[in-house]
Amino acid sequence: MFLVTGATGDLGRRIVRLLRERDVSARSFVRLDARYAELENRGSEIFIGDLRRERDLHKACQGIQYVISAHGSGETSNGDAETIDYQASIELIDQAKAAGVQHFVFISVLGVDRGYEDAPVFKAKREVEKYLQTSGLSYTILRPSGFASNLLSLAEQFRQTGLYVLIGDPLSRTSIVSTDDLARLAIAAVSAEGAHNQIFAVGGPEILKREDIPQIFSHIFNREPFLLNPPLLAVDGLRNAIGLFNPKLRSSLGTFRTLLANEFFTTAAETERLESTFNIQLEPLETFLRRYLGV
Repeated sequence: MFLVTGATGDLGRRIVRLLRERDVSARSFVRLDARYAELENRGSEIFIGDLRRERDLHKACQGIQYVISAHGSGETSNGDAETIDYQASIELIDQAKAAGVQHFVFISVLGVDRGYEDAPVFKAKREVEKYLQTSGLSYTILRPSGFASNLLSLAEQFRQTGLYVLIGDPLSRTSIVSTDDLARLAIAAVSAEGAHNQIFAVGGPEILKREDIPQIFSHIFNREPFLLNPPLLAVDGLRNAIGLFNPKLRSSLGTFRTLLANEFFTTAAETERLESTFNIQLEPLETFLRRYLGV
């Protein structure tokens, strides 16, 4: 049986869906106030708990062979990277080891090893990576770039208005990964030869400039984009203003700024390694969007 944390998120939901389509047993770790009806209807076992409580993690790991850690602070506690991305992940690793879990898949983030001091999520996930590597558990660490599913709401807005807001450098490069591909990789990691005790950069098959994304939308919907391109300084000003009233939120926004200010793409060699190890052909961004947008 698989335990999936973050099971109601974009990635976690797809992981559970795919497991159940393959008739593989899954236990979905969810919050009481989460929308988990789809997971339950698909036949997943539902474990209602709190990632911040040791006893909940202990109970959730009982009888589990494989753990896929797909949770993140953006989905759980108002950006509390220290509690969710770090402490809960460390405790999950400890409980998985104590329960005799055979393999642990950790969803990290591309660029986590670059030392971004102003990005709490990056710092937390890097420390979890190091802890997992020395835990004695068999592991796979996946470092994805941006999720294609995160663009679906922007695409729907573009469909209605033609508007696209691009903050920062339009020429900054990215490799946006199909969220469905990432779900497949997370599941395959427990059995793929060459995936154990390895770290993989995960991106889509294309290196895109950020200005290419509204052009892809334009191609899909056959309308010209109206592009707004505020400078990164606008984010800095807003962040500083927020910091006067909510220093914790200001700190958490450092991750958002880091994502806007830097390039996150996978090289051709990294893509080839990923595709050959997992025997997968990665899906282009436009193909993913068309599948979900029905165009």
